[in-house]
Amino acid sequence: MAEEIINRVTNSKLKVIDLEDYYPKGNRVLFDIKDWLLEGLVLREKEFRAYVAAHNWEQYQDCYVALYCSTDAIVPDWAYMLIAIELETFSKLTVMGHLDQLESILYTSILSELDLSIYKDTPVIIKGCSHKPVPANALILLSQRLKPIAKSIMFGEACSSVPLYKKK
Repeated sequence: MAEEIINRVTNSKLKVIDLEDYYPKGNRVLFDIKDWLLEGLVLREKEFRAYVAAHNWEQYQDCYVALYCSTDAIVPDWAYMLIAIELETFSKLTVMGHLDQLESILYTSILSELDLSIYKDTPVIIKGCSHKPVPANALILLSQRLKPIAKSIMFGEACSSVPLYKKK
């Protein structure tokens, strides 16, 4: 008769945090303003305001939007602010930067509100592999928030984790 296989990880006090579980649902949009600039380089206020006024902002309903300019144009801050004001009614969040910056800002907000008290004095593994874009910055923020709480912090999977911190 075969021996029963016992999952020691399941029976341990070890707790796994998978940041992918906190990934906010919603489309991500990278909004490039270069087409609203003269030759992609010069912002002419009157024309720029006309583009903003004529644009269909409803298409960004419940989206996360990252505003940027893909050319080397010098864009005044008010231009991004003007677009953000229009998007405010429709988007879940609008930031200036690329999609990686958007994800980092989303996770910063999520992690600042996350109750980590359930990890007090327990060994914790921060899961490494994910199918969704979990930014490295989120992993850093989480490890910093866990340090004063957790007994130990590891990274990866239970079968092959990298130790990062152990309370003395």
